[in-house]
Amino acid sequence: MKRIESALACLPSSRALRSAIAGAAVALAVGLAAAPAQAAKPLTIGYSDWPGFVAFQIAIDKGWFKQEGVDVNFQWFDYSASLDAFSAGKLDAVGATNGDALVTGASGAKNVMVLLTDYSSGNDMIVAKPPIRSVDALKGKKVGVEVGLVDHLLLDTALERHHLKESDLTLVNAKTNELPQVLASANDVAAVGAWQPNAGEALKRVPGARPIFTSADAPGLIYDAITVDPVSLSSRKADWEKVLKVWYRCVAYVNDPKTQPDAVKIMAARVGLTPEQYLPLLKGTHLLDEAAAKKAFAKGDGLDSVYGSSVNADKFNVRNAVYKQSQDVNAYIDPALTSTQ
Repeated sequence: MKRIESALACLPSSRALRSAIAGAAVALAVGLAAAPAQAAKPLTIGYSDWPGFVAFQIAIDKGWFKQEGVDVNFQWFDYSASLDAFSAGKLDAVGATNGDALVTGASGAKNVMVLLTDYSSGNDMIVAKPPIRSVDALKGKKVGVEVGLVDHLLLDTALERHHLKESDLTLVNAKTNELPQVLASANDVAAVGAWQPNAGEALKRVPGARPIFTSADAPGLIYDAITVDPVSLSSRKADWEKVLKVWYRCVAYVNDPKTQPDAVKIMAARVGLTPEQYLPLLKGTHLLDEAAAKKAFAKGDGLDSVYGSSVNADKFNVRNAVYKQSQDVNAYIDPALTSTQ
């Protein structure tokens, strides 16, 4: 977070003592007046079109942050643009996958994951056109993916589980939001890797297309988090605790059958869909309540732990030259605020 600094001119040494005291009093008054203004500066959080981030819209619309006494400014982006804004120092925090948090940090924008919002449970897909009906059938084919991002990791996982390598196929690099068009228009592209709603768009554009591997086949492969600038975290810890408290209220509102219709209505409106269109997207995202988040924050080597999942993502990033130097995963994860909830 940028700090606001004010400089007061020093009094000349020849001034009388009374003038010096008066000047000091004025300086003190200015400082006291400025302190509330700085304390009231909102936390800025970048969020994008993913259910684990869109759920915050419930709290935004209902004024829950104000109720908790924390001023938060959520800024809407395309996903990649939100990471760019964070890297440029324009945000205190951003919604990102655990793997992309590592990428952002490796490029110089240090960050700490303090809140795990969800793990992908079906919304990330490898979508294939006919006649492809299995991962095995991708051998020798072209597959579209945004190289280095999360669904490239999903594709690698699918290949590994089917005893294939990337060298067994040809990657076609494209932006994720372009991949539905790539699958529909490129006759030689057999499949694409994309997250919702892009994956759903690919399914719509190509008759007979179907998912042949999804994040539901590898739960915990892809965690989503609110990752924070360490300076903001250290200086505004109490405010970040309130953000977490509001998040768990959002999760409860989504999961309660009595309030879920309203939650889905709010989330769908944020992304320009009907509730009926949005509900399947929500079901492909496993939102984490407080108890589930604490379990995911426990150290472990498997995908059920964000530590194990992030080590896996780090290996992928280094292997694919997303960055050269392996990252210290522990430095990117701070479960302390979740533990205090």
